[in-house]
Amino acid sequence: MLGSSGRARRVGSTLAAVGVLAAGVAACGGSDNGGSSGGSSGGGGDGNVQVGLITKTETNPFFVKMKQFATEAAKKNNAKLIATAGKFDGDNATQATAIENMVTQGVKGILITPNSPKAIVPTIQKFRSQGVVFIALDTALDPQNASDALFATNNFNAGKLTGEYAKAAMKGKPAKIAMVDGTTGTTVSQQRHDGFLKGFGIKEGDAQIVGAAASDGDQAKGQTVMENLLQKDPGVNLVYTINEPAAAGAYSALKAAGKDKQAMIVSIDGGCPGVNNVKKGIIAATAQQYPGKMASQGVDAVVQFAKTGKKPSGYTDTGVNLITDKPMSGVTSKDTTFGLANCWG
Repeated sequence: MLGSSGRARRVGSTLAAVGVLAAGVAACGGSDNGGSSGGSSGGGGDGNVQVGLITKTETNPFFVKMKQFATEAAKKNNAKLIATAGKFDGDNATQATAIENMVTQGVKGILITPNSPKAIVPTIQKFRSQGVVFIALDTALDPQNASDALFATNNFNAGKLTGEYAKAAMKGKPAKIAMVDGTTGTTVSQQRHDGFLKGFGIKEGDAQIVGAAASDGDQAKGQTVMENLLQKDPGVNLVYTINEPAAAGAYSALKAAGKDKQAMIVSIDGGCPGVNNVKKGIIAATAQQYPGKMASQGVDAVVQFAKTGKKPSGYTDTGVNLITDKPMSGVTSKDTTFGLANCWG
């Protein structure tokens, strides 16, 4: 994943009224709307190596999973994890202060999912020049090389997988596509959007696209976007969503309009609520990413640096798998059994 995006994966209640799953997470591809957070020390051993972890928010399941895996990796390496988070999406000030505090405590490296990939760079550069290693998780800095390394999903490929699946599942039927995007101007939202178009084999402005609008990856906003696009064209039969909360909102709008059987939904993230919605048939397929892998590999890299002096560098793709119980010929996928065994949230 390259660029900035929150992942508004907050627990929603919209679908409760229709008796389907209404929780979930975002980054993925909208904006994080998780609750407040404060400084906290994660688990870890009493070893000499200290590793910092700063996530966008603390309550978001995506980042909860990151912290869990980072804690486990620290224990395995006999290192100490110091973890904290921003108070809200876009909270650069808290993250900048956290970096200063962690450096004062003697961390060898800091893993960060930046709330403001550009605004945080001066703070990172100040301490990076002093020898502290910085690894961006999930969201790249702006510019990307402002961190030593990046461990993240390739969001273009995630979108491409959903587009390839949707194309195969349509079986030549003319498409009327509604695109429920993330946050306007963010690279993650754009990359997923562009990847879907590439996978489906169309370009921006194609007549098959009914419309596209920003949902910020939020369930309630996703429902509103879908309602508006249905007003524009009641014949929508394919819905791309930036993440699974947006998909849940879109489903609510489709169901309320009596069109839930008419339109297929594809999405991205792979949280447990989303995978369960794939199992229930609410979402046809979702591209699953792995926040725990980002965090554990990041901790290992910092410990390696502390022990050997070898700095991590470049971009590490932490992988993505398409999850569906209705596989399509020519599109590589895994079923929801795999998805639930590897989900988060």
